Amino acid sequence: MKRRVVVTGLNMITPLGLNLETSWDNFVAGKNGISLISLFDTSNHMTKIAGELSSDFENYSKKSCKKYLSKKMGRATKICYVCAKEAVESSGIDFKNYDAMRCSVILGANDTGHSRIYHNNKNWLMKTMVNGMAAWISITYKIEGPCFTIATACSSSAYAIGYGYDLIRSNMADVVIVGGAGSIVNPEHLEGFNEVYALSTSSDIPEKASRPFSIDRDGFVLGEGAGILILEDINTAKKRGAYIYAEMIGHALTSEAYNIMSPKRDGSGMAKTMDLALKKSKIKKEEVDYINAHGTSTPHNDRVETLAIKKVFGKHACDIPVSSSKSMIGHTASACGGIEAVLTIMSIKNGMITPTINYHPDPELDLDYVPNIARKQKIDVAISNSFAFGGHNATLVFKKY
Repeated sequence: MKRRVVVTGLNMITPLGLNLETSWDNFVAGKNGISLISLFDTSNHMTKIAGELSSDFENYSKKSCKKYLSKKMGRATKICYVCAKEAVESSGIDFKNYDAMRCSVILGANDTGHSRIYHNNKNWLMKTMVNGMAAWISITYKIEGPCFTIATACSSSAYAIGYGYDLIRSNMADVVIVGGAGSIVNPEHLEGFNEVYALSTSSDIPEKASRPFSIDRDGFVLGEGAGILILEDINTAKKRGAYIYAEMIGHALTSEAYNIMSPKRDGSGMAKTMDLALKKSKIKKEEVDYINAHGTSTPHNDRVETLAIKKVFGKHACDIPVSSSKSMIGHTASACGGIEAVLTIMSIKNGMITPTINYHPDPELDLDYVPNIARKQKIDVAISNSFAFGGHNATLVFKKY
């Protein structure tokens, strides 16, 4: 019999806050985390805005990340490390009480913040190790089971969560640290995404630039952050008296096999992912109470995700609240699946749906996007979507415990 998987710890670091509580409160309040870029000079760049972490991050990180470690980490790795340590703390778990070979770390990561390393190349090798995100956490907690990073662009963290779930379900692990981090606010990514016309051109109004599902959406905004979950076998969690935030009941990981930069125009690729996730979770479409959308704020992807939701849920689609946290913090790339999983779980736990801010109705997109104001609502089952460049699709399914 397959084992049940629960979430016993979680944390996020976002442009809206350096810990779970602050970030969550600001998401619920519909706050904006996008501003003019301060991490580098943008005078020669068309795009000048991003969702950066608070300037207090370096000081904040010192309590979790000692100086000798910090100097060996790229920015994204450090964000991930700090986030993971607080997630472990929130779980109350002591890895000394576990078989080290039955504990794992699986994280989504595409970039370590490499551009900043060129200004000071000491320890450059360690700073550029993408697998360092998982390795440093494994070393810290003496975790000896599978430890690796996954790079599937914008769905990396969601893929990591899916694989962590599978390890526990199949009795290959008892506890897995999952999620991921990203810090792509650098000149290279700024220019790269501008070259493919993916970014918003609204640098003159940073707080309004990210507007998923809105009629005037014109591209996404770069962001940075991390989202980490502690997944645990339910019996192991109960035995130690752990607080359980939610149960993870399934997922689906698929490939569009279509285009390196674009999903299928009719939404069929995304639809297959959601449909498979529900089938594997043994959940009826009518049981889904909330969808945390990928919702990037690009004209094409938001339309396709809407089509996909309607394909899967039919008439019920219009009754399901659908919201995008990227409206507040931008696109955090390899971190977004982790952050959005945390938000989905917090929505279930608190009976509160975070809004899609900056929303102005688009007649072509006719779902309930929870416009501009958070909504109190009982949630028993929710899904979180991550749809990446390269066609790497993921849908995670969580249930109230």
